[in-house]
Amino acid sequence: MTEIAFYHLTRTPLDQALPKLLGRVLAGGGRACVLCGSEERVAALDAALWLSTDPDWLPHGSKAAGHAAQQPIWLSAEDAEAPNGARFLVLLDGAESARLAEFDRVLDLFDGGDEQAVAAARRRWSAAKAAGHALSYWQQGQRGWEKKA
Repeated sequence: MTEIAFYHLTRTPLDQALPKLLGRVLAGGGRACVLCGSEERVAALDAALWLSTDPDWLPHGSKAAGHAAQQPIWLSAEDAEAPNGARFLVLLDGAESARLAEFDRVLDLFDGGDEQAVAAARRRWSAAKAAGHALSYWQQGQRGWEKKA
């Protein structure tokens, strides 16, 4: 089964937390597919990743840019096979995927300041647990991510 890690954002917004997590994926030689809740989020995230300063280089692409196989980070609003060969899936905006088993690790990020997002993350946790996936829960703390479960 796939390892699914839930990341509870409490201290920084998504556009600051996500680049660091993606940087870790790339530093480990991995490739990621980022599944967004909308095409508007894909466009906004595309701009945010180019402007990221920590890390300062996050090569990525989307359908608008093309060349999927060459992109270590692929941004999409469609739950489709990872066109870049990614083994990491990042879920944003409450996006859900029917393809969890195709990935080694899934990172599910949600906004702790949004009660509906927290409730939806709890539902996704329950469904993933019932499906037999290995789960972990991380919450932002004073010094970074703290593993809570």
